[in-house]
Amino acid sequence: MENQIIEITDLTLKLNKAVLINNISLNIKRGHITGLVGESGSGKTMTALSMLRLLPPGIDIHTGTIRFNSSDGSFYPLESIPENILNRIRGNKIAMIFQEPMTSLNPSITCGKQIMEAIIRHKPVGRKEALEQTLELLDEMKLPDPSRIFKAWPHQLSGGQRQRIMIAMALSTNPEMLIADEPTTALDVTVQKSILDLLNHLGAKYNLSILFITHDLMVLKQIADDIIVMQQGEIVESGSEEKILCQPEKTYTKALIACKPKLEGNPARLPTIASLTGSTFERAEKKQSFPEKAPCIPLLTVQNLNVTYFSGRRKSTQAVKNVSFEVYEGETLGLVGESGSGKTTIGRTVLRLIEANSGKILYRGMNLTRMPEKEIRTLRKNFQIVFQDPYSSLNPRFTIGRMLREPMDIHNIGKSREERLAFIEHLMGQVGLEKDALNKYPHQFSGGQRQRIGIARALACRPEFIILDECVSSLDVSIQAQILNLLNDLKLIYGLTYIFISHDLTVVKYMSDRVIIMKSGEIIESGQTGQVYRNPEHEYTRKLIDAIPG
Repeated sequence: MENQIIEITDLTLKLNKAVLINNISLNIKRGHITGLVGESGSGKTMTALSMLRLLPPGIDIHTGTIRFNSSDGSFYPLESIPENILNRIRGNKIAMIFQEPMTSLNPSITCGKQIMEAIIRHKPVGRKEALEQTLELLDEMKLPDPSRIFKAWPHQLSGGQRQRIMIAMALSTNPEMLIADEPTTALDVTVQKSILDLLNHLGAKYNLSILFITHDLMVLKQIADDIIVMQQGEIVESGSEEKILCQPEKTYTKALIACKPKLEGNPARLPTIASLTGSTFERAEKKQSFPEKAPCIPLLTVQNLNVTYFSGRRKSTQAVKNVSFEVYEGETLGLVGESGSGKTTIGRTVLRLIEANSGKILYRGMNLTRMPEKEIRTLRKNFQIVFQDPYSSLNPRFTIGRMLREPMDIHNIGKSREERLAFIEHLMGQVGLEKDALNKYPHQFSGGQRQRIGIARALACRPEFIILDECVSSLDVSIQAQILNLLNDLKLIYGLTYIFISHDLTVVKYMSDRVIIMKSGEIIESGQTGQVYRNPEHEYTRKLIDAIPG
């Protein structure tokens, strides 16, 4: 039997009387990368946190054992050892990379000093030696100009760079095991691939045992030796990466694989776990909703758009450079590229949430860039936006009912309060929520439910054109499939036109009739979605497609 670094036996976690983790047993092999996969609420993170006894207040280890077998021959019952001994294991022998680096890094301390602090705390070294080790780690993380990164604050770095800082901090103590909790969620495909390649390299170089937590099974194809699938606090199945991905036995595992849009083929509807029966998925091809030959008159025309951000008297960044494109009534136009490519800036500039420096934005022939604010307000009901993070875009002090009614009141939509309430209740049903949700607040909903509320709010004004800005990027693959199916349904019901902004090329392919590829504020390639994906002309487009997991 292979050497196990972690052995969990009959583990049960409870919150009061509620069972969160139900009698699970699992082993993590030394030197292997083990994937732990499942939807939000399946118990992945709770299982990992129980190893270090970092569980939230009120959640207790009810039964079971967690044995850590150290490389020096000693073993530790992690569920019961004294806190002072556990503190010598946390960060030193078992390190953890948390899901969101921006909230895990201290915003008031430079990145280099945070790594140095971890080294000094766990190693018998002085500041000079800690500084040298920090710079070596930053270089090994393949960060550009380690001396500059050392002095940078977390907010000055990109998402991928912050994640590398977290990895450097975790590795600074030379741990035997690394727990990586959703380290690539919401990252661009190219950045995600670089992080996965880095973890593969570090695992092989240092003989690290890595527990990689994710909701996306396809990501594990690039990194995992073994995979454990969890659902509702229980282990559904486990085995080698090849067995789980190529020959899954359980319906839930098959559903997780099928929920994710693929580069090959476009099903009429994405399978969801809720709609799954047996192992049969709907395979009918999605019909193209927009003709290859576009109508003569576009709904929206963007001409030579330029947007520059200023951060001081002499510092400026040109976010959008001479961009031109059209959007035709009834189509979905995909806007894809890495973070910083200008996608979101274009979307917000089209809605006049950001002012353009030059260029034209024509909506049904009307020039929005020169239109007075008063006239823009009357038009706003016609074009809406669904933001990336529904939680931060929903007012936490408003009930959902008030939030949906407010834009209707402002734009005088509906003849009476009763008519508006009836339409809102109808909307809630269409986005898959109950009427009683109208009296609740945003914090009482899951991420997928909040995104449905964001869609309902956009529809409350009865628009004809909606910008969808990374609206599924941080959702589980199963919830993502539900939202994508919902958006396609609503498009047909209300005759909507979409600009679909995303860094996920598989999602863009599924949703879009035409696609625009952006890099550094410029359009580098555009065309019918199928054509661009089959025969990309630009090297950057090929790079993006090659980085797609699976």
